[in-house]
Amino acid sequence: MMLTSLFLMLLCTFPHQSSQDTVSGAGTHCHQVTVHLEDCTCDVETIKEFNNKKLFPKVQELLKNDYFRYYKVNLKKPCPFWSDNSHCGLRDCAVKPCEPNGVPAGIRSESFKYTKDANTIYPHDRECETAEKLGAVNKSLSEETKQAVLDWNRHDDSTDDFCEIDDEQSPDAEYVDLLLNPERYTGYKGKEAWKIWNSIYDENCFKPDSVRRPLNPLFPGSGDEGGTFHSWLQDLCLEKRSFYRTISGLHTSINIHLSARYLLQDTWYERKWGHNITEFKQRFDAQITTGEGPRRLQNLYFLYLMELRALAKVLPFFERSAFQLYTGNEAVDTRNKNLLLEILSLAKSFPSHFDEHSLFAGEKKESENLKEEFRLHFKNISRIMDCIGCFKCRLWGKLQVQGLGTVLKILFSEKQISSLSDSGPAQRFHLTRQDIVALLNAFGRISTSVWELQNFTELLKSAH
Repeated sequence: MMLTSLFLMLLCTFPHQSSQDTVSGAGTHCHQVTVHLEDCTCDVETIKEFNNKKLFPKVQELLKNDYFRYYKVNLKKPCPFWSDNSHCGLRDCAVKPCEPNGVPAGIRSESFKYTKDANTIYPHDRECETAEKLGAVNKSLSEETKQAVLDWNRHDDSTDDFCEIDDEQSPDAEYVDLLLNPERYTGYKGKEAWKIWNSIYDENCFKPDSVRRPLNPLFPGSGDEGGTFHSWLQDLCLEKRSFYRTISGLHTSINIHLSARYLLQDTWYERKWGHNITEFKQRFDAQITTGEGPRRLQNLYFLYLMELRALAKVLPFFERSAFQLYTGNEAVDTRNKNLLLEILSLAKSFPSHFDEHSLFAGEKKESENLKEEFRLHFKNISRIMDCIGCFKCRLWGKLQVQGLGTVLKILFSEKQISSLSDSGPAQRFHLTRQDIVALLNAFGRISTSVWELQNFTELLKSAH
């Protein structure tokens, strides 16, 4: 009966009927999932068709290339929030960093560019160079003053960032090959894992202390009896409700990946990874989750639309002739840029985009304060990633949170993006290579989740 329930729930999620229909069977009533998503004008069927048949294959092809497979990350940063943080000792929690010479030279050193325009020094660059020289020769500044200036500069640089970014120059920062360290089930679970998610939801998602999250194993018996949790959620303003749905969508996507790449067999001669229907049911079955599973899937699609909108909006940044996906192989880099532009143009063609203009649209001062609160909450979540005890989970958590932070930066930088010049550096809006790698890989993960849902639908259909 549980299998029937989940299969019917997925049929509701991928509907072939009007939004008013209710699906039931075998004595089990499926939790109704409407065709249209809350807070959006789009429907699930349109997303599924667009992603699985058009976008997903191209994104996967792009992410196999060198520019996007190497990500520099510091996995040794201490947890800033609690000291009793333990590390997972399971072998699948480990991350194998790249050897120093295992990363293409063009990625390790970005001082070489192909075009004359890219090597041209612009007035803005000269101003920065002059400032550096003035700072270098000014011996009269005290150490305290110098430190204050550095702190001011860091503050100015971070005011538009939604994430705590790793220092790439740190000796603890290492390149990791994402293809050789894939996101999948590692065995990291229990109270340590839930401590991370509780810190994210309870302390950063605008939830009152009096409201407990449904199905929290750290609080036995804390289900969502009577739907009180989501009654509270609906009372939030659109911005705070969207924040919660974004984080829930990310959590849902991660759980789908873990269920789709589960260690099914572990023997001395073979390790087999694949789809675990039982694990998937535990996370998304309407009965087992007391109706929470379908809501989680709805939030996945909400996040998909948000990230898709960012890809469409950032197209002008990548269209500039001065921009390159530089690895040192000019022919490959040109081909990859063309593929990236094709993907972004395809994203732009999506018919029912998320409307970011509906966010922070109230009174100016109040909206600015709410946006800053939004940014600081998300930045705090990025710091929590350094508390994850599983290093592979930490790697993919940091990457996807940075990618989502880049999405938010893009969505709230419309004026800066629209004023970009075709040549020269992007002074008012800029994405680092780390931002770009995180942005595309984060969307690749969400896109994969939508695609995997169709695979689970087929598996459940066969079992049913």
